[in-house]
Formats: sequence, C-alpha cells, structure tokens
Amino acid sequence: MKTFSYTVFALVAFAFNSILCRLALGAEAIDAASFTLIRLISGAVTLAAISLFFDRKESNEKRGNWFSAFFLFAYAVCFSFAYVNLTTGTGALVLFGSVQATMIFVALLKGERPKILEWLGLIFALGGLIYLVFPGLSSPPFFSSALMAIAGIAWGFYTLRGKGSTNPLADTTGNFVRAVPMVILLSLPFICQIHLSPRGILLAVLSGAIASGIGYSVWYAALKFHTATRAAILQLSVPALAATGGVVFLSEMVSLRLVLATILILGGISLAILGRKYGKN
Repeated sequence: MKTFSYTVFALVAFAFNSILCRLALGAEAIDAASFTLIRLISGAVTLAAISLFFDRKESNEKRGNWFSAFFLFAYAVCFSFAYVNLTTGTGALVLFGSVQATMIFVALLKGERPKILEWLGLIFALGGLIYLVFPGLSSPPFFSSALMAIAGIAWGFYTLRGKGSTNPLADTTGNFVRAVPMVILLSLPFICQIHLSPRGILLAVLSGAIASGIGYSVWYAALKFHTATRAAILQLSVPALAATGGVVFLSEMVSLRLVLATILILGGISLAILGRKYGKN
C-alpha cells in the first residue's frame, strides 16, 4: 500500500508540474529562464526546511551528489526552454519517449530482461501515449525537440540514480541545493530577457516547492520498489494524468480520445506490473 501511495502521489505531482508549466509559459506570464530559476530555488528552500524539522539526524551530513544534481538541472532547463516553442502533445511525446528509451536501454545493458507481459504492457502504454498526443504533432522545431529529448534523457538518468537512495528526502534536498548555482550561472546571459509577473512567479514557486521538491522526494522513495523498466512504463501515465488535470483545472473538454488513451496507458501499466510478478521470459 505504501508503494502504491508513493507512486501515485509522485506521478500526480509530475502531471501538475506539466500543468503549472503550461499555465506559466503558455500564457507568457514568465520567461523560461526565470521560471526554471524560481522553480529550483523554491524547491531547494522547501526541501531544506522540511529536512530541518523532520530529518534532523541527516542535517549535518552531505546527501545527494553533483552528478544527480546536474541531471536535475539539465532536465529542468531543457524542459522549460523546449516548451516555449513546442506544443503540449509534441513535447510530451518527445519527453516521455526519451525517458522510457533511456531507462529501458540502461536496464537492458545491466542485464535486466523484461518479461512477456511487461513488453505487451509497454506496447499498449506507448501506443496509448502516441494516440493521445498524435493530433498535436506538426513538424516541431528541431532545436526545441532536441532540447526536450535531452530533458527526457536527463530525467531518465536522474530516476535511475535515485534507485539506490537510502534517504530520499536528504538526497533530493542535496540535489536541489547543488542545482541552484548551476541554474543561476545559466540565467546570467538571459538577464536582459527577464519577464516576470505575480502569476508567473506563483506558478513557478508551486512547481518548485510542491510538484518538484516534494514530488521528486516521494518518487525517490518509491523507486526502490520498482524495476527500471517498470519505472519507465509508469511514467507514461503522466501525459494522461496531465490531460485529465487540464479538464478539471483548465476547463478543457472531455474527449473520447482522452478516455480511450487513458484506458490504453493505464491498462498497459497494469500488464507491466502483473508481468513482473506472473509473466514468463
């Protein structure tokens, strides 16, 4: 039950990250560099405060590492800048396709062999994702698509590195703190392009403090219960969850396509989970 709760919370947080980013950058309420900077700083501050009050035994220890922090930084920056010119559907397909490909490729290199039902689940889930976002595909800009692919690869490696975490809160806090100076340095060339609004700042803070900081900590905690393959497949649910959130929070219309895609994706995930336990090679 704990594994289920952690996983669901983290995936919902990821979906809200997408929604918050779309609300901020899509409406031009803030520029991409400022959104990323505020997002990572607010995440670091929130996690440091939580660690101070609830994880004091680790407060004097250095947790997290520079490699994971770099992958977090690379994901956050590329994600924001890519969505300036990509449609939501195209961005979701490139991002989660890259995440999945990265994690499964690394898992295969390490000798992990998905079972038959896991492969079937993967096919159904990916098919559902493509079916969901395909209407939005339209010759995306190469540079933006490449940025989103890099974001997916970076998130895939960040997730894989989190599987060995013994203290998810402390490690995520350390990674966020280390990522802040990186994004500050990156933001310096964009000072002349700063565009801020109260709404944009609020959305960035919510994205960093809750959807990213707390969400990523819970995801690190859930990862030790999942194989790399299953973790990759589970994340395919995020676009469907984000689209559903758009219906609830952005008053977007419910479509038959959304319902069918959600069934395919969640059904594929169920097959993959059952396949790990009952399937045969």
